[in-house]
Amino acid sequence: MQERFSDYGGLMRRGVRIVKRLIDVSGALAGIAVTLPLYVPIAAAILLDSPGPVFIVQRRAACLVEDDSASLRWTDFDMYKFRTMRQDAERVTGAVVSSKGDSRITRVGRILRATRLDEIPQFWNVLLGDMSLVGPRPERPEILVNLARAIPYFEERTRGVKPGLTGLAQINLDYSGGATEGSAVAALRESLTNPFRIEAAEGALADDMRLKLMFDVTYAAALEDLSSYLRMELGILLKTPLVMAAFRGR
Repeated sequence: MQERFSDYGGLMRRGVRIVKRLIDVSGALAGIAVTLPLYVPIAAAILLDSPGPVFIVQRRAACLVEDDSASLRWTDFDMYKFRTMRQDAERVTGAVVSSKGDSRITRVGRILRATRLDEIPQFWNVLLGDMSLVGPRPERPEILVNLARAIPYFEERTRGVKPGLTGLAQINLDYSGGATEGSAVAALRESLTNPFRIEAAEGALADDMRLKLMFDVTYAAALEDLSSYLRMELGILLKTPLVMAAFRGR
């Protein structure tokens, strides 16, 4: 199975790695300084809206790496978020991907997700080196295994690339990874997902994940060259606040 993967980790030049980490550290420090005053009102809103903790800590898959035995595996880490669901959201279902209209999401949670403010504690993950400012969104390990089985080359999006707080997929798709109405991607959605018009497959989770994969692989390819990386990275960082202000969520 190893031959299925192209080595994005090897393609990322040393200069790109150094510049990317410098951008990550400076951006994380600035992000923490700017967003720290928001923690108190957000925490108060969460507690008033529903009982439970203010923060949640979830185990997430990070990079796909090759170990000493030449086997491929995902590294993982603890990712921090503001809580946006009921405290017992996964008591019955276990780990499942959130969908549009998910009844488990609280009223305050919907606002936090629409503005992406639920993600701001991840500036600490970036500072610690678990994540990057820009990269593919990290998935739950148990969910990622099933997605990798269902979607060919889904593993490619994390090959030697740290997960990101924002990314090319995040600024082009909605919170759950679906195409936003009126976007260029939405116009092509039918040809990109379920091209054989199989009724039972319509609206499947894998469709949104295929769209994410398309953007994440495009970003990974830009890491090969410093100039292409900088154009891509700065463009994503500049567009992210606009996406937050547009409430592109659910």
